[in-house]
Amino acid sequence: MTALAEVAAYVPAQRVTIESLAPELDLTPMQVKVFQRYHGLSEVSRDPDRSLLELLTSAARQLRGLNGQRERVRYVLYARSMPVVAPFPLNPLHELSQRLGLDHAVAFTVTHQACATSLQAIHLAGQLLATDGDTDALALVVAGEKAYTRVAQIVPETSFFAEASAACLVSHGGPRDQMLAYAAESRGEFDSDLAEQPDLLGRFQEASPAALANVITVAVKEAGLRLADVSLILPHNVNKVSWRRVCRLLDYPVEKVLLDNVASIGHGFCADAFINYQTAAERGLLGAGDSYVIAAAGAALGATFSAMLFEH
Repeated sequence: MTALAEVAAYVPAQRVTIESLAPELDLTPMQVKVFQRYHGLSEVSRDPDRSLLELLTSAARQLRGLNGQRERVRYVLYARSMPVVAPFPLNPLHELSQRLGLDHAVAFTVTHQACATSLQAIHLAGQLLATDGDTDALALVVAGEKAYTRVAQIVPETSFFAEASAACLVSHGGPRDQMLAYAAESRGEFDSDLAEQPDLLGRFQEASPAALANVITVAVKEAGLRLADVSLILPHNVNKVSWRRVCRLLDYPVEKVLLDNVASIGHGFCADAFINYQTAAERGLLGAGDSYVIAAAGAALGATFSAMLFEH
């Protein structure tokens, strides 16, 4: 059974306000107010002096489990939202593996599910470890990207991307954070540049809450549980209004969705799940045996909606 052996996240201390981004992103004062008052956004984290490699390294080096047992790491997976994050011939993933002393591991990128890719990477890591048959083997999953272009800074009419990073060690079995179910839904009708097609973007925004509610429901049922058994939902940090809609569809208390990082950090690409996990751990929001859901949506080559249910 796939399990999270350890989770770490790095969130820069620097923040930029939504208003300060408006001129660069060509946003009107009314658009800024909609982001603030309707979507519940305020500021996003930025780390302009840190490269992508340094960003990823900052999270991975917080994993205590890497110390003294690097030889156990069989795979390194980079879950990312954007298809390209560095100019050729730079390869931050291979550089990261070398920097961490993981040259022996098989390293590759997982993408094409946009910001839901981190869940796919966890699932894939678990499958690889199960196939290997080595109960001591581990996989390292990392996430985090730079907001280096307009496309990588804003989700049209929805959210702002943040610079942050996360890392987790995945094991095949373990005493905690065992994955009980994984559900994903792909919607090919959204395979287009949503920013250039307002009508399609509107349909995507309208369909997203129901699609997220559906995969959460499926994951909970597959685990043999009820929504009432779920102690916490760790969301992607897109905005607050979309999660309120999801909760209404599920008849689930919005207070049990960890939304505090939405306004203060922003949408950290594929890293949100791990950032929110770390926040939950720091605040003692998860007890032994508690069930929780990680959920995310992404738009790339269509749309993907994913949910994983874990037992802490």
